[in-house]
Amino acid sequence: MSTSIPPDGEAISHFVSQTPFDPQGVEKLSPEQEKVYFASQLRLMWWKFRKHRAAVWSGIFLLLIYASILISEFLAPYSLERRDVKAIYMPPQGIHLFHEGSFVGPFVYGYDYKLNMETLKREYVPDMTDVQPLRFFCQGDSYRFWGVIESNLHLVCPAENGYFYLLGTDRLGRDVLSRIIYGTRISLTIGLIGITVSFLLGISIGGMAGYYGGWIDHVVQRIIEVLQSLPSIPLWLALAAIMPVTWSPIVVYFGITIILGLIDWTGLARAVRSKLLSLREEEYVVAAELMGASPPRVIFRHLIPGFMSHLIASATITIPTMILGETALSFLGLGLRPPVTSWGVLLNEAQNINVVALYPWLILPVVPVILVILAFNFLGDGLRDAADPYHAT
Repeated sequence: MSTSIPPDGEAISHFVSQTPFDPQGVEKLSPEQEKVYFASQLRLMWWKFRKHRAAVWSGIFLLLIYASILISEFLAPYSLERRDVKAIYMPPQGIHLFHEGSFVGPFVYGYDYKLNMETLKREYVPDMTDVQPLRFFCQGDSYRFWGVIESNLHLVCPAENGYFYLLGTDRLGRDVLSRIIYGTRISLTIGLIGITVSFLLGISIGGMAGYYGGWIDHVVQRIIEVLQSLPSIPLWLALAAIMPVTWSPIVVYFGITIILGLIDWTGLARAVRSKLLSLREEEYVVAAELMGASPPRVIFRHLIPGFMSHLIASATITIPTMILGETALSFLGLGLRPPVTSWGVLLNEAQNINVVALYPWLILPVVPVILVILAFNFLGDGLRDAADPYHAT
């Protein structure tokens, strides 16, 4: 500590450090700074993605619903072929915990059934004396797990000699909840297979058009313009109608996925082409070419990662589009057909407004369609922002 006396006579104290001068001291980073500055791009993307709460919860929801398709047989209370002629158009049953003031656990009340001879409508009245406790991890309807392993283990089962229809039944006495769970497997996987076909075509064709240019670009653009000028719904109907009715449901399933993929690649191809036109003259692209990199390597190794955020956003938009496409075709009776079960096939039974007015629970398969599409949109927003972690929001 020393003092100095300025001209006005007032002493000013100051501190002089005796430690040796460190020329690198200014460049030293605190532990918090090192955590950010030395983090990988994936870690930066994860940190930014976590800030988008809607995207995080949407991602969790989609992970759970996609994981459920692996164990659909176990989650469904009944097998897909189960029919109960005594419970045709039975309304949904509510789950209760208490009966007459005492705790019973999860249970449902039975129904008394009668046919209204004036309206010819089946009327079900809850029987408050018929308590049917639910069973968990129980033995129920037999099924073949993934068509291979014989089993009859279910997550939840009705009481012995009882029934459990949480979302009601349809015109054949089939459990709507079980059919929605089984339909999830078809409706969700058709989007993944379709997006694979669409991305392979879009990135490959759009990449060639943008990288080579010239007559290749002109031909690709004319093909894209012709396909985009065709109205989507009539094109879907025409392509779906040409599939022979003698085809098995599995062949029809793959046919629908290929149709959806062949229609939806044009928008992605045009976006890839425009990006590659602007990036192919960059210095790192020229350097890769001078080092002998082949055009496919330049496109997929150096150019495509440069706009990965756009590809991620396109994927999260295209998947729900394909789910909606399958649902629309099946709803119109031109897509998947029974015995294949999907959300569109289930909604096909709710076309009659009289049926919907009398039995509104038959339109419940539209709920997972809406939730999945909203979840994909929120997830796409979060992934698009996280894919560019250096951009401030």
